Amino acid sequence: MAIVKLSTTERRRLSAFFTCLGLAVIAWIFTTLSSPLPYTVDETIAYKNAPQKRAFHSLQADTIKATIQGTGWQMLFSRMKPESKPITVDLASLETRNYVVLSTQLKQINNKREANQQITIIDPDTLYFDFSNRLTRKVPVQAMMNIKYQKQFAVSGNVTIKPAYITVSGPADRLQKISAWKTDSIQAADVNETIATRVNLQAVNEGNLNIYPKTVQVIIPVDEFTEKTLDIPVKLINNHHFDNVKVFPQKVKVTFTTSLNRYKDMTEDLFEATADLDLWRDHGYSTLPVQLTRFPPFCKIVKVNPANIDFIIKK
Repeated sequence: MAIVKLSTTERRRLSAFFTCLGLAVIAWIFTTLSSPLPYTVDETIAYKNAPQKRAFHSLQADTIKATIQGTGWQMLFSRMKPESKPITVDLASLETRNYVVLSTQLKQINNKREANQQITIIDPDTLYFDFSNRLTRKVPVQAMMNIKYQKQFAVSGNVTIKPAYITVSGPADRLQKISAWKTDSIQAADVNETIATRVNLQAVNEGNLNIYPKTVQVIIPVDEFTEKTLDIPVKLINNHHFDNVKVFPQKVKVTFTTSLNRYKDMTEDLFEATADLDLWRDHGYSTLPVQLTRFPPFCKIVKVNPANIDFIIKK
């Protein structure tokens, strides 16, 4: 293939041509992006002034398409921006009808937006709602926890939530499905003391539900744990025929962990160990396994020694 050789003058002219072409393209792009250009973006919506005596359910998605009168530059940069604040829709008109016309609220919506981000068209322009009688009920609060403790530390008592119940209002059929309301996750690491914090309740995902209050106080008692051993008498159960049965040993050593604050309060009366005679009568067991049927909360059983006991039946 022949190679075209250009003279110095021709190379200079060709370079000038491509330079001018590149500048022309850049100028065209700059002019085009600087010209007025309407573009469409997806916007989320939020509600205010919800009816107090009517429960409502939106019949469309919580996003709308908004046409914005801007420039090509703004359209380009809008794709790079993080999510903008939702468009707030006033629901005051729902007191007398089941729809809201967004075009009638366009002025107050644009008053909260930047001058170069004004909305001209909203699709859909009308939002429709379904209504039912509004009821209220109280539901318990459930604390969600993701806590990591220092070695030998753990929860030492019941978690306290104030208030323990919140008020939820909304449609009757929806309220029947709500048995509790969760908090946001409580995150902590290397914990070695009691936690007392105020935490938000999980947000309402439906426009026809309301909760009150929206925050609660959560107290998580934390203490250091240590081991303790007690001698617990073994109680024989299911001795239906009142046989004269002797068990050996009559007591077992139960080793468990307990918090330091409750260490001295841990007594034999708080524990119950049993051996089931039916295991011999129905299954032919020669020794009976010991079961702990009662022990204090927030105690962890480490071992029971011996785990099985011998027995003698006197006829």
